[in-house]
Amino acid sequence: MRIGILGGSFDPVHYGHLLLAETCREACELDEVRLVPAAVPPHKLVNDRAPDTRRFEMLQLAIGGHPSISAWDVELRRGGLSYTVDTLRTLRSEQPNHELFLLMGADCLHDLPNWREPEVICELACLVVVTRRGSQPVDLDVLSGLATGEQLARYRDHLVEMPLIELSSTEVRRQVRRQRSIRYRTPRAVEEYIQSEGLYRS
Repeated sequence: MRIGILGGSFDPVHYGHLLLAETCREACELDEVRLVPAAVPPHKLVNDRAPDTRRFEMLQLAIGGHPSISAWDVELRRGGLSYTVDTLRTLRSEQPNHELFLLMGADCLHDLPNWREPEVICELACLVVVTRRGSQPVDLDVLSGLATGEQLARYRDHLVEMPLIELSSTEVRRQVRRQRSIRYRTPRAVEEYIQSEGLYRS
């Protein structure tokens, strides 16, 4: 099987996350995409983060029974700082015969050399870099010294372009705090969940 991994805070999940997952699933012919909420993102410390169980429940609501997209709580169960390399190792040990694909936006690619064991990440998974229409071409040279020429060529074959959609979890939280609408920014089920649970109001 070809399994895609998309990590993030998902605090809350929004349509940009879902569109990225579905676009990559189709473009790269992935059998499954797993959305992996981080316990504590090492590069994005947020004070008003929703509880882990709430973020995971919102992910499940947002997916809405998609047969090929699921939420995976491996990092929440592990706790502490969440490192992508640990998650990929876990999946590799559980399912050694599957082909792994790490989905990421072009902005994350430039920071990848600063992640924990980036060269191991490049060994464990094929990077699928997502660009938005009209954006600058992806510069894979940032991976020089981390990935082999063969790996870089494979990454170039898996560049994915998705429609431009300007959404962020930060903006969704800000809208909630201001008591403004988040309709059409996140699935209706997630919107109702945020309201019923009183999330992001303070």
